[in-house]
Amino acid sequence: EGGTAEQQTVSYTALYHALIHPNLLSDVNGEYPLMEHSGEVGVTDGERYTVFSLWDTYRNVHQLLTLVYPERQLDMVRSMIGMYEEWGWMPKWELYGRETFTMEGDPAIPVIVDTWMKGLRDFDVATAYEAFRKSATTPGAQNRLRPDIDPYVERGYIPLGFYAKDLAGDTSVSHALEYYVADHALSLLADSLGHGDDARLFRDRSLGYRHYYDREFGTLRPINDDGTFLEPFDPKAGENFTAAPGFHEGSAWNYTFFVPHDVEGLAKLMGGRRKFVDKLQMVFDEGLYDPANEPDIAYAYLFSRFPGEEWRTQREVRRLLDTCFTTAADGIPGNDDTGTMSAWAVFSMMGFYPDCPGEPYYTLTAPVFDCVEIATERGPLVIEAERPADGAGYIGRMTLGGRPLGKYRLSHDELLGGGRLKFELKNDK
Repeated sequence: EGGTAEQQTVSYTALYHALIHPNLLSDVNGEYPLMEHSGEVGVTDGERYTVFSLWDTYRNVHQLLTLVYPERQLDMVRSMIGMYEEWGWMPKWELYGRETFTMEGDPAIPVIVDTWMKGLRDFDVATAYEAFRKSATTPGAQNRLRPDIDPYVERGYIPLGFYAKDLAGDTSVSHALEYYVADHALSLLADSLGHGDDARLFRDRSLGYRHYYDREFGTLRPINDDGTFLEPFDPKAGENFTAAPGFHEGSAWNYTFFVPHDVEGLAKLMGGRRKFVDKLQMVFDEGLYDPANEPDIAYAYLFSRFPGEEWRTQREVRRLLDTCFTTAADGIPGNDDTGTMSAWAVFSMMGFYPDCPGEPYYTLTAPVFDCVEIATERGPLVIEAERPADGAGYIGRMTLGGRPLGKYRLSHDELLGGGRLKFELKNDK
């Protein structure tokens, strides 16, 4: 309820886009093509899904499905586990029973861990954990998902030229950053399952991003095989999807804040909260943020990790919604990436966003609508907003379940258990 006609159209269109993929692969009789088995057919008594563009969708699409369509999400998790059982590896970017090996990382891990941590547990978690540990520990020569894992394990980072000898096509920093996110999520699952040693191992690995931080430029920077930083170096190289050593489809600025599992640690590296916030604000002010690709998609929500800076999240999210999502022919900021850009819009317009894949938390922002109601397994979740005038976009006061709310990051359980999240908005920060 509420909002303009255009905002409602954008929201419902974005929801539609987010629900196109993954899509059903199994036929009405349960038959589907086995993963990586030419011509062989399997039969499921549930649903087998396909088109797992996981490098994109692990960031927000599956979190949206977990919240709104949990049974669908469980079927997708079971589908991924079935793929592992059929060919020995979790999917990375699966397409109709084939693995395309598109993009990088180990993205099935944060998807399934996020699902588990939010209480959807009707799947074979032991087999999933077996699959995750396999990809996280198998040496590179035998590792289909992490072919450059050896230096990642031995040094904590991946040097230039290890996997791609042509430095123009080298994406070593991007690879490592994705592994850090996956290993952080894996550490959460290991801890949940009582595997304490694994939890510590993978948590420690997830902090290896520190190797890439260069104080001279204040960004992450590719590392040569001898341990020195790449020379010469331009932190803007790679923007607008041009090639640059170390980064895939982005610049150092598009990737430097992509450490969602250790935001406070990254801020410390940068010299503290003030320098972190100022540098992040500069990324937006100087046009260094790319709304059309995934690595920096959650940047606007990072401000809210620091008390007193939450208004910056609310301002930047609203700016992005107003400028990047419209009903015009170019009303999406680039390729929708199987619903990822649209899922960002759906969450942001409702007033909350899953800020770290694998962690069952959301960061709050000012909602666009006066009221949104989501049917959940625990009853209706209602998000309300009171605003004194059109355009009021800053949070003045919040309540959850009728009680005052003083924090801007909520767990999935808190959000659903509260039942009613209410925002009182104001015209300025």
